[in-house]
Amino acid sequence: MFVEYNPNPLSKRAGDCVIRAVTKVLGLDWDKAYLGIIMQGYSLKDMPSINHVWGSYLKEKGFSRHAIPDTCPDCYTISDFAEEHKKGKYILATGSHVVAVVDGDYYDTWDSGEEVPMYYFEKEEKAWQDNGETTEAMPPTRRRPPLTV
Repeated sequence: MFVEYNPNPLSKRAGDCVIRAVTKVLGLDWDKAYLGIIMQGYSLKDMPSINHVWGSYLKEKGFSRHAIPDTCPDCYTISDFAEEHKKGKYILATGSHVVAVVDGDYYDTWDSGEEVPMYYFEKEEKAWQDNGETTEAMPPTRRRPPLTV
């Protein structure tokens, strides 16, 4: 279901869809999301609006990228995706727009439900170890050792 959402402090409605989506799924305010993606662009020496810049930012925050199945490339919409994904945090990308989906609702400044997504990022929840400590979801070879106190 569509939920109107605009965390932009000046209530601007265009050009910041990536920032808006990131604020929703990460629980950040607009300024922090903007600065995080700007710094990612700086470190990669590329513009923050480029897909691989904000995509690498999301990957560092525990998201993984997935392709939308090609069974109906022109008819599977953001609204369809939200309806099928009642749990979890996602960021969907179309050819020209980005939108957040959280627990079956899609958040945007306008009803983008009829747009067709090409791929999405899914937030990977942290896994709990038997000792109660958390580890980030990453391949075992990159997993950090538990902290000792």
